[in-house]
Amino acid sequence: MSFPKYPAYKDSGVEWIREIPLKWDVTPIRSLSASAPKSFMDGDWIESPFITNEGIRLIQTGNIGIGRYKEQGFRYISEETFQDLNCTEVKPNDLLICRLADPVGRACLAPTLTDKMITSVDVAILKPANYASAEYFKYVLSSPTYLSFMEGECRGGTRNRVSRSFLGSVRVPLPPLSEQQAIASFLDRECGKIDALITEQERLVALLAEKRQAVISHAVTKGLNPNAPMKDSGIPWIGMVPEGWNIVKIGKIFSEINEPGNDSLPILSVSIHSGVSDDELSEEKLDRKVTRSDDRSKYIVVRPGDLTYNMMRAWQGGFGAVQVLGMVSPAYVVARPKNIFWQKTVFIELLLRTPNAIVEMKRHSRGVTDFRLRLYWDEFKNISIPLPKWEEQNSILNFIKKKTGQFDALSMVANKAIVLLKERRSALISAAVTGKIDVRNQSKANAA
Repeated sequence: MSFPKYPAYKDSGVEWIREIPLKWDVTPIRSLSASAPKSFMDGDWIESPFITNEGIRLIQTGNIGIGRYKEQGFRYISEETFQDLNCTEVKPNDLLICRLADPVGRACLAPTLTDKMITSVDVAILKPANYASAEYFKYVLSSPTYLSFMEGECRGGTRNRVSRSFLGSVRVPLPPLSEQQAIASFLDRECGKIDALITEQERLVALLAEKRQAVISHAVTKGLNPNAPMKDSGIPWIGMVPEGWNIVKIGKIFSEINEPGNDSLPILSVSIHSGVSDDELSEEKLDRKVTRSDDRSKYIVVRPGDLTYNMMRAWQGGFGAVQVLGMVSPAYVVARPKNIFWQKTVFIELLLRTPNAIVEMKRHSRGVTDFRLRLYWDEFKNISIPLPKWEEQNSILNFIKKKTGQFDALSMVANKAIVLLKERRSALISAAVTGKIDVRNQSKANAA
């Protein structure tokens, strides 16, 4: 659907806005605030000792989405703390602008909650003047052109941020109030339609992922023949298995390996979503994902056919069948098949990543909290698993490859649709809030 343009334009003098309709202005964000005290200021510095489980709601940076409030992280302070620290109360429909990445400058409207609200110090509170529509400026501060500009202006050490002083100086479009309201109404309606389509596609992706995993789980625990005689595996998390399958302990078919690494090998990692990487980790990922050491002899060599897992992520499905020569962090366990012709490590990986297996891995992991849980080889080697003969493993893997390929192709189509819909939504917002399209009559026509 195409929309008309305004009859005449002028240069806004602002790079990220460019031309605006002739009767529009630009203005610094700070000038959008009401004249009353505390109409444009930072939230409050609330230290951990003041946090409680009930009272006045603390809205944090994680609650500020791009154009929408995200309900999460329920933290509070007492009324006494509110008074002692002279906190600023956030009212419903105040504009909350996050000065901290990611992305910097994103904004949403404060929600209507049953509790009184405050916000954290990295969130600027803007209480709009009577000539500024909070709904319109929520969209302005959600437009990709504005967010891209803000990203380029960030300052900070470990995390990008902008000061409230700088934020207040950023110039934004200022249409007449009636047009602000018309644009906001138009975007509410059109973005609502797009969001509904995105939600529909996201549900499809989730359903396909669920069905994909169900196919894998059934195939690696029950086989492909629905009429095969079954027997009790004696493994609570597995239940019945085909009669011809063996029940073996992992330590019977794998040996733990601690072959020292060297400078010539790439450092690999295991993802809880996709198994073992096939190439060298970047420096950034090395810092974030692996226990890093300058001495590469402390790493462990992995060879094609090995099974490896992150001791701290095994309870989340962090297993992988190795496809290439490389090495992994000392925080990993490497298990090498005793007889490569007896089992396919990929089959074992798929089995260990099933939901029931993940629960079992957690049961065998040690640690006082989930964050500290580790699955050591001494525990892992004693876990029993069902294992069909090599030929049947091969048939099952071929079946899984074919079926998951079908699911993946459908998911790819749905994910591509999501990307296009989000691009359409972003483009529509940018065009409407900067006056590149004239939607005034669209709102009137809808009202009629």
